[in-house]
Amino acid sequence: MSNSAQTSPDRFPPILPSALNDAQRSLYNAVAGPPRAGGPFRITDDDGCLSGPFNPLLYAPSVGQAVQALGSALRFGGSLPARTRELVICAVAAALDSAYEWYAHSRVALTVGIEEDELTALRAGRTPTGLSDNENAALSLTRELVAEAGISDSAFAAARKNLDHTTITELTVLVGYYRTLAGLLAVADVPAPADHAP
Repeated sequence: MSNSAQTSPDRFPPILPSALNDAQRSLYNAVAGPPRAGGPFRITDDDGCLSGPFNPLLYAPSVGQAVQALGSALRFGGSLPARTRELVICAVAAALDSAYEWYAHSRVALTVGIEEDELTALRAGRTPTGLSDNENAALSLTRELVAEAGISDSAFAAARKNLDHTTITELTVLVGYYRTLAGLLAVADVPAPADHAP
C-alpha cells in the first residue's frame, strides 16, 4: 500500500494511469501537472493514481474538469492574499473535520507564512491572535458561511468594513469549493496519508 492517502477501494477504486480513457487522461494531466505538481503535498500515490478528491473526480471527468479548473483559479489565479486563502481553507477543513483537506492545506499554509500556533488555533476552531483586520474579517465570514445557511445583515456589514465586494465574492466561492471537496472526500472515505502526523 502506498504511503499517500487513497480512497476506500470499496467506494472509488483507484484508477491507474494506464487505465484512463481520453477524458480521464485530460483531467489527470490537468490535476497532476503544473501548477499543482511539486507542491507541499502529493497529488499522486506511489502507483501514479490521483490522491485526495481527484481520483473520485475521474469517475465524472467532465464535472471533474470544471471542479479542478475552479480550484486552480481560486488557488493560483485569485486575488486573495495567499495567507488569507489558506487561513480560510484550513478553517473550513477544521470545521468540517476533513482530515485529507487539513493534511494538504496545513502544509500549503506553512509555505505562505502561517505559523504552527496559528494552525493549532484554527484546528481547535479558534481565531489565531495577531491576524490583520482583513484576515479576521475573512475568518469571521468563513465561520458564518460554514455554520449557517446564509449570512446575516450584521455579518455582511462587519465583513464589508474590511473586505470589498470582489474579495467577498471570491471568499464565498472559496468556502463553497472547499466544502464541496470536503463532501467528496467524506463520500469517498479518503483519509489523510498514513505517514501524516495529526
